[in-house]
Amino acid sequence: MKILLRAIYPYAFLLLYLILPFDNYVRALPNILLIVLVAAFPFVITKKDIQKVKTIPVLILLGFILFLLGNALIQGRLETDINIIKKVLIAFGLLLLYFPVRNVDKLKKIVIFSSLATILFSVINVIIVYNTSEELLFKSYPLLIESLLIDRIYLGFLSVLSILICFDFLRPKFHPENRYYVVYIIINLLFLILIVSKVALLILLAVLITRQFYGKTKKVRILVTVIALTVMVFGYLQFNKEIVQQDFLKSSQNTETNFFKKTLTWDIRTIVWHCAGVISEETGLNLFGIGFKETKDRLADCYEEKIVDPQKKNRFVSDRYNTHNQYFDFYLSTGLIGLILFVGFLVYLIVSNRKVFFATALVVVLIAYCFMENIFHRQLGAYYAGLILILLITENSRNLNKTIKESEEA
Repeated sequence: MKILLRAIYPYAFLLLYLILPFDNYVRALPNILLIVLVAAFPFVITKKDIQKVKTIPVLILLGFILFLLGNALIQGRLETDINIIKKVLIAFGLLLLYFPVRNVDKLKKIVIFSSLATILFSVINVIIVYNTSEELLFKSYPLLIESLLIDRIYLGFLSVLSILICFDFLRPKFHPENRYYVVYIIINLLFLILIVSKVALLILLAVLITRQFYGKTKKVRILVTVIALTVMVFGYLQFNKEIVQQDFLKSSQNTETNFFKKTLTWDIRTIVWHCAGVISEETGLNLFGIGFKETKDRLADCYEEKIVDPQKKNRFVSDRYNTHNQYFDFYLSTGLIGLILFVGFLVYLIVSNRKVFFATALVVVLIAYCFMENIFHRQLGAYYAGLILILLITENSRNLNKTIKESEEA
């Protein structure tokens, strides 16, 4: 029985991440696979796998989760906050469930295939909608977004991860597989441009700058860094100019139909970040937070009070937009202690993996997306956060083993 479970277990885990973007079409299957993994876990885990739990990053993350649970219980808000805490537990649980799998390269390739399948499905769907709709697709922002398989920010998340993994698989010298990974990188990049995922493209630009700190040929790297920074500064100045010219709190700006000007949803983020700042000032020094539900309630109250335009106000209040920033969310909901634990975990990962570009780039991606999205407010976000944790912890273990081996040889 154990032999059969050990044979099936890795494929069930890989299948979970392959079909994850298709959750809306096979909604029951990810949950079934998760149940299978949890049920089989006690039979496939070994003593060697259990030792992986004792690593520093896993213990820091475990401490963060215990704080979330203990803080919510002591403050009397466990019942209302458990829904978000469960998402953090899912990410941590996936990390634990991965330990018996071992072969991380197969998981990386599954992410690539999942991204390609998602792109293919989305493009086909966009073509179908384009051929059946009387509206011009690229002038109707909602129509294009609804044609995509999953939310655009998570499509960007998946494509960025796929590009990084493909780059990590590239060999320094000629290898037949290199051509495929280059093609995969180009496909993902073209798709990000097609859907105008500016967040993902800016994050890729940040990753490109990070890459310049690794390797030789310094003159070329300095030139690339200067060009990339120039593009980022230009983009920031353009965005800042738009913010100054447009008062998001007063006007709904519903007359604008140009797709390319409405793809970044700064309208939403500018307002929710403003309200998050207002709540932060009202609460003062916040050690233990006000809870996830209370944070959303106060945000809704802020929208009601601050937004002047009636149509926009109704939309924000009825949709109860969250902070769209994981750091804001953890600070307001779990307090300064919760934020320090979470940031401390990220800092440890980036410091311990600083010599390896792939791992450093993964931390950069996670940090950047946490600035733009509450990844633990969506189950899909929790799954992909778990994926990054798996890749990072695996890379961290590799680096640790390599260091120990080098010290023994010396």
